[in-house]
Amino acid sequence: MARRRNRARLPLAVMAAVAVMSTTAATGSVPTGSSSPGSPSAGSPAVAQGPEKPTIRYTEYGIPHVIASDWQGLGAGYGYAAAKDNICTLADTYLMVNAQRSRHLGPEGKASPGQHQNGTTNLHSDLYFQRIKDNRVVERLLDQPAPDGPEPEVREAITGYVQGYNRYLSETGVNGISDPACRGAAWVRPITELDVYRHAHAEIIMGSAEPLLDGLVTAAPPGASAAEAAGASAAAPAATSPARTAEKIRDALAVSRRQSMGSNALAVGSQGTSGGTSMLLANPHFPWQGKNRMWQSHLTIPGKLNVSGASLLGLPAVNIGYNDDVAWSHTVATVAPFGLFDVQVDPLNPTMYLVDGAWEKMTSQRVGVDVRNADGSLGRVTRTLWSTRYGPVTTSIQGVPLPWVVSAHAVRDANMDNLRALNTWFRLDQATDVHDVVSTLETTQGVPFFNTVASDRKGNALYADIQATPNITDEHARSCLTETGKLLFNQQPRLPNVPPISIFDGKRGACDWPDDPNAVAPGLLDPHRQPRLIRSDFVGNANDSPWLANPEQPLSFPRVMGDSATPRSLRTQELILTARNRINGTDGLPGRGFTPESMGRLLFADNSRAADLALGATVTMCQNVPFGLVLVDGNLVDVSEACPVLAAWKDHDYTNDSRGSWLFANYWALLLNGQGVEKLPWRVPFDPKDPVHTPNSLDTGSSALRDALARAVLALRKAGIPLNAPLSDVQRITRGGERIPIHGGISELGVLNVITPGQVDGKPDIVFGSSFVQQVRFTADGPPQAFSVLAYSQSADPTSPHHADQTRLFSAGRWVPERFTEEQIAASPVLRIKVLS
Repeated sequence: MARRRNRARLPLAVMAAVAVMSTTAATGSVPTGSSSPGSPSAGSPAVAQGPEKPTIRYTEYGIPHVIASDWQGLGAGYGYAAAKDNICTLADTYLMVNAQRSRHLGPEGKASPGQHQNGTTNLHSDLYFQRIKDNRVVERLLDQPAPDGPEPEVREAITGYVQGYNRYLSETGVNGISDPACRGAAWVRPITELDVYRHAHAEIIMGSAEPLLDGLVTAAPPGASAAEAAGASAAAPAATSPARTAEKIRDALAVSRRQSMGSNALAVGSQGTSGGTSMLLANPHFPWQGKNRMWQSHLTIPGKLNVSGASLLGLPAVNIGYNDDVAWSHTVATVAPFGLFDVQVDPLNPTMYLVDGAWEKMTSQRVGVDVRNADGSLGRVTRTLWSTRYGPVTTSIQGVPLPWVVSAHAVRDANMDNLRALNTWFRLDQATDVHDVVSTLETTQGVPFFNTVASDRKGNALYADIQATPNITDEHARSCLTETGKLLFNQQPRLPNVPPISIFDGKRGACDWPDDPNAVAPGLLDPHRQPRLIRSDFVGNANDSPWLANPEQPLSFPRVMGDSATPRSLRTQELILTARNRINGTDGLPGRGFTPESMGRLLFADNSRAADLALGATVTMCQNVPFGLVLVDGNLVDVSEACPVLAAWKDHDYTNDSRGSWLFANYWALLLNGQGVEKLPWRVPFDPKDPVHTPNSLDTGSSALRDALARAVLALRKAGIPLNAPLSDVQRITRGGERIPIHGGISELGVLNVITPGQVDGKPDIVFGSSFVQQVRFTADGPPQAFSVLAYSQSADPTSPHHADQTRLFSAGRWVPERFTEEQIAASPVLRIKVLS
């Protein structure tokens, strides 16, 4: 089994960058030959006060360093720079949250209100957001003081952001926009502060919008007119058993989770570093297109703020990054930010429902949107949507029907009244240590569906899953779950990373989420009951539940937050094993503890935990196939060529030059067939006492292995792909006519550097995966030392010089040494300055 290799090609860029920074500290000059010119000496004095006018300093790869004397000026600089790089993506987002996509782009076009690209139609997206607009959800939140409404500094920054965005648009004009995606488009317009808050709110609620949006805007009672029932099923599907319904929902959610955002994060404390007090690796796996692109910036108000990192495009703060004393990241958690309520309806009047023995009438709401007809004229589509005391009615979840017959299903969304996340991120940007991070998470409770992983200069490593969690205690769940809800919530059988979905008995008013006096908002779980762990060695998360943030100290928590004592994903195993082996010095590399070099290797070695566990058995099975022939799906497949290809793939990696990796990826996906890895034919089953090493040892006599390999060989041959093709020949993208290979692999392979290939606008591309990647090291004194790479680059504009420059770096496994101090910024040989007068 190949655990670790000293693959010098990948970490050399980090080594060179460290050398560059050290050399510059001594000489004050910028040597050549690294991926980016390095940074001069540490500990340079801070600027005493901000400039009179907001100023943007651009350094290598178009990274903007915005400095201002106040929050409004800072927002203006951020807004101008963000619009310059991505005005079409931003304008498209404002079109969506204002429910106007159908008016300008037609009702049948595709929209992405959730985590997936093209997740629904423009019409359904517009109806969803128009309902939110009609209900004045965002306006009501803005009318409230903090913590429910934005804090003053948030309001000031967003005022400035609007000024900066609009200034850029006024300078270029709609017809002068360089990006052909929206040049001259009627839907590109100046924005208001409300547009920005609506965008922020849409990001906060996307965890529930993703699975529920279509059902919410097509829900119609039995007997509704054809116009009202448009988009819904023509006839209610036949009732299915609770077990079958739960199975369908679980399967659909599992598929969705595999095809949506994820992340890794690792915090290393003083006992796990070499030459520093702590380190952090941030590795979100976000979409490469659309509103969920991340964008890098450095924001400074002297004496108040100095923070660098990345945010979701258009949010004028740093969501993942570092300041002088703390570095943090987020990972997608296993909490479902919503719950369903099964309400019994009157069969003669299905908009009446029963609660505590009395009938209540649903609330109806007419929602209408303009649509562009095929002939260019404007029409109007109107729907009647329905709500209960628990929330709006839906007739599907993740595409699985929830028939409105003898009962209906209402949705309660823990984040619908959440703008607090903006306060959370602004406070995190100013945190002083990991204890301050915990305090911020508890007092704002604004994180929507993420874990938080952080490290600080004092040598602490933090894992925390403190967020806007529904107040579903284990006792409340036992009392209120329906039969289907029990199967979903308790997940038997378990599917990987599928959050526990609650369906409560809506006939009992007491089954609503109770208010907790310690929670920030009604219906939320007491933040002090939510898990957190501070250690001096390491903590991490790779989208599994909080249970094994560190295997030496398993966590306990309410079931609503995830599962315990169950199989971990291969990515979680890989993260834990890599961290533990490096800290203990048992990975075959010199020394102990993490350095920037070894942290870079952790990610860009692209090691596959699946290959570590299964490749040897797969080769043995292949070599034992009689005559090398397998009959599968009516085809007689010769697999003998595959055996030496897989046997020669000794590094088990998904680097660009790896051969055999693509064959194994196809084989592994076919072998899993949508199951959790624990369902494969292992000789050693999962053991909760040894969760990092089990299950293991595939049964080489299993026909499942043989058939999956034959299908993979057949698929590659039909596609004209040699079985030993290097990864760079098959996993690549095109930017400006240049074909750029992309290393990494799908999550199921247990590769930390997740890359999910697919089709975008009919062309091969990366759908989601490693996006903004950053590592940060603190020392006892001096500024943080950080390296990063934005995998898809800063700008979505194909005419921009920063459309693919960092993508080429990512392809080569190289990093950008970040410039954090004023002296480092001033030393950039490509420094460009824009002053906003």
